[in-house]
Amino acid sequence: MASTTELVVDEEKIKKAIQSGLPLTITTYTLPKEIEIYIEQVVESFLRHMNQLKLKDYIVYCVQELVVNAKKANTKRVYFTELGLNINDDRDYEYGMKTFKDDTISNIAYYLQKQKEKGLYIKVILQIKRNTINIEIRNNVTATKTEQLRIHDKLARSRQYNSLEDALSMVLDDSEGAGLGLVILVLMLKKMGLDDEAFTMKTTDKNTIASIAIPLDQAMIDNMSVLSAEIAQGINSLPQFPENVLHIQKLINDPNSDMPSIARQISMDPALTADLLKIVNSAQYMLSKKVDNISEAVKMIGIKGIKNLLYSYGTQKVLGDDTLDKKRLWEHSYKTAFYAFNIVRNFKNDANLLDDVYVGGMLHDMGKIIFSSVHPELLGKIRGFCTDKNLPSSTFENLSAGMNHAELGALIAEKWNFPDKLIAAIRFHHDPENTPKECKDIVDAVYLANMFCEYENKNVSFDQFDPGPLENFGFKSQKQIDTLLNRLSAGFKKEGQI
Repeated sequence: MASTTELVVDEEKIKKAIQSGLPLTITTYTLPKEIEIYIEQVVESFLRHMNQLKLKDYIVYCVQELVVNAKKANTKRVYFTELGLNINDDRDYEYGMKTFKDDTISNIAYYLQKQKEKGLYIKVILQIKRNTINIEIRNNVTATKTEQLRIHDKLARSRQYNSLEDALSMVLDDSEGAGLGLVILVLMLKKMGLDDEAFTMKTTDKNTIASIAIPLDQAMIDNMSVLSAEIAQGINSLPQFPENVLHIQKLINDPNSDMPSIARQISMDPALTADLLKIVNSAQYMLSKKVDNISEAVKMIGIKGIKNLLYSYGTQKVLGDDTLDKKRLWEHSYKTAFYAFNIVRNFKNDANLLDDVYVGGMLHDMGKIIFSSVHPELLGKIRGFCTDKNLPSSTFENLSAGMNHAELGALIAEKWNFPDKLIAAIRFHHDPENTPKECKDIVDAVYLANMFCEYENKNVSFDQFDPGPLENFGFKSQKQIDTLLNRLSAGFKKEGQI
């Protein structure tokens, strides 16, 4: 978001990230004072836009404590390397920690420069996932078994204290920087009414990740639920799929139907036939030759392909593209679908997944498009409802700007009887970590495709990609993503999608 020479909090970017479900990331290598101040300012802005400023002091402390711990872990790696010690050897670890604190404090600039040269970073990530504020502090070193045991021991002991006075009476381990900070962190979480599960630390083969999950203020959740119910009345007035589409879907689901019957039913509607042939001949299917009739199209892409195509086609017909906002959202959806399809084709090559992932990409932002479809008169009534119920204006503004759009879209997809995997692609495209296992591949593909689009538009950086989907599809570096994105972007333009 900013470098050490340009520490300006971008309020609009923070607001957009909250409303769109995108992560905010701050990366530093040496953690100078100006970055610490900047982190505090970003956290404050983030909480203000969420109407959660009352949590500021607690959360700022927790973030600062975890950031400093991550910095210390990075410095430790450099120090042990300088001494020729193996940090994973218990005896070397014990020996090195005897002098670590004094030696590094007396020459901290040298060790910070060394860890920067080695690319040892600290990342602060803020993100809204459904009704939870998620905060992560990552550093790209793996905690040793000794470190993990010490951390878990401190956390376990800290949970028995109810006040700082109780905690101060504990025997502190000076070699590890006392550990009092983690105790206070746990007490801070208790003061926010959070239980033990709100804070976790885990180690992967590349990172150590400290996470805090903070449920939104219950009043805000209630406000959003009440307002969403009002909006749902308008959404429920949306028509079902066009009758011809429903009839064909019913025919497809009939085990006694065959492909010629389905093709014949489609061909009875010239407008539907023309639209479906246009889609079949688009970049989605990458056919070796142009298809001129629906019978051939059904043979080439199969029943499931036609079925998925109808979900996408029917949704577009219901929601329309009659405004500039809708057109922009559909253009983004087309690109996301194209990128998702090609990511799967190149890195999974799963025919069943290919059938699903394009339509998943097409419909992932249904919630945003649905909100833009609500009649202006209804929007006026909703604003009036907010005034009558004394709901903060920001609740309506956040919802109308896209906050909670994934859940909104998923609810409508359920109403229209979409398959579970498509519903998951809509509901979890900003939250792949919580995806049901059986839907992981389609959600990860749609998540990556959406992030590729945001990355291409410079709305996110490589740091902000969730590592889970990257690992699932074998992406290991920013260079790899840059190379693929150049190819995808060129391919999309070639197909005339923009």
